[in-house]
Amino acid sequence: MASLDAEPDGAAPTYQVRDLSRVYGDGPAAVHALRGVDIDVPEGELIVVLGASGSGKSTFLNIIGGLDRATAGTVRFRGQDLHDASDAALTRYRRDHVGFVFQFYNLMPSLTARENVALVTEIARNPMDPAEALELVGLGPRIDHFPAQLSGGEQQRVAIARAIAKRPDVMMCDEPTGALDSKTGVRVLEALQNVNRELGATTFLITHNVSVGWMADRVIEFADGAVRENRVNANPVPASELSW
Repeated sequence: MASLDAEPDGAAPTYQVRDLSRVYGDGPAAVHALRGVDIDVPEGELIVVLGASGSGKSTFLNIIGGLDRATAGTVRFRGQDLHDASDAALTRYRRDHVGFVFQFYNLMPSLTARENVALVTEIARNPMDPAEALELVGLGPRIDHFPAQLSGGEQQRVAIARAIAKRPDVMMCDEPTGALDSKTGVRVLEALQNVNRELGATTFLITHNVSVGWMADRVIEFADGAVRENRVNANPVPASELSW
């Protein structure tokens, strides 16, 4: 396939998704996780992806993040086709362009915050210093602490710092506040909003929490494997003003 190292075009979307479908299994037991999704995603937006469990939102994120493959349809990242990419090309795409943040932090307990972030910088093409990444998420003073010495919210912010340290073009965040209380969750959302604004990375944030949509530039809502609503939020609010 063609290289996935294309530079952003100000007039072109980050992603162009057409007739995207994903089916798991065969015959009567087949599960249709996505059903003909069509959407364009502009560069640099913070996008909140909403939907009930089983609506298709995580499957959508996994496919555009290069973790899964569609059954049918096309996904283009800056004009380059992901659907027919080789496994090696998808590995390079994930390594060079995408930062992942999940509900569970997946930190190495024997490493400090700095060392956990440094794991990513060792394989990145143009990494930032781990201290800079941790400062961006408000953890400069905790840089030499181990995960057991950090709260859940602080551990999640280390995970965010680890994801951004390779300067990704895209951030994929799947339920990053799902295991946190609302006050701690807001701190994590503040970190993600700051990263989006500072680095300009197109940021996807999957959540069940409708209130989080108020901080987004765009809200995409999934239902039954399809996009039920795709709306632009003209006046995103600071994450610090959210409550639930």
